[in-house]
Amino acid sequence: MTSIEIKTEIQKVLDQVPESVLQNVLDFLKELQTKSSDNIKFANNLRRIISEDRELLEKLAQ
Repeated sequence: MTSIEIKTEIQKVLDQVPESVLQNVLDFLKELQTKSSDNIKFANNLRRIISEDRELLEKLAQ
C-alpha cells in the first residue's frame, strides 16, 4: 500500500470515529512524531504481546 492509500484509509476510519475519541487519536499521533523508530517498534511489539497473551498475563498477575 502506498503512503497516499494509507492516508486515505486512515481518513476513512477517522471519519467514522466518534468525536470524543478524536483528541486521543491526535495526541497519540503527535506523540509518535517525537519517538524514534526503535521506540515505536518496541511499543508495537509490546502491545502485540499483551493483546495476544492477555489471559496468561492476567493469570500471572493473580
